[in-house]
Amino acid sequence: MTAIEVNLISGRTFMQGVAIEGHKHDEEYVKACGICEMDVADLKKLKVLPGQTVRVKSAYGEVVVRAVKTTQGPHPGLVFIPMGPWANQVTSPNTYSTGMPHFKGVKVTIEPAPNEKVLNGIELLQKTTLLKEKA
Repeated sequence: MTAIEVNLISGRTFMQGVAIEGHKHDEEYVKACGICEMDVADLKKLKVLPGQTVRVKSAYGEVVVRAVKTTQGPHPGLVFIPMGPWANQVTSPNTYSTGMPHFKGVKVTIEPAPNEKVLNGIELLQKTTLLKEKA
């Protein structure tokens, strides 16, 4: 299976801000934050079309999100996941006494994840909690 290594950044978006005011298990929040914005060149390397699911892996964890064409760029080798439970799965929990995790320049590997579901915020947190309880 094809995989690429890229740098991940995260941050707030307008749609993330609007969707967070609703319920974190609603489809609107998943559509706003359970995504990975990617350059067209990186989508082609992965042989993934916009809207298909991908697995993002880092030293901190992994998450399945929907690949979307970037709204910025071009910037091959750089991907963006809006702040939220999906980005939190692959960023360091260490805040270095600032109270805010490091959301920029996270090395990640992305691979196609056909037929996998993007979990909603509650499902994702339940899965994470169960994995930690088993460890």
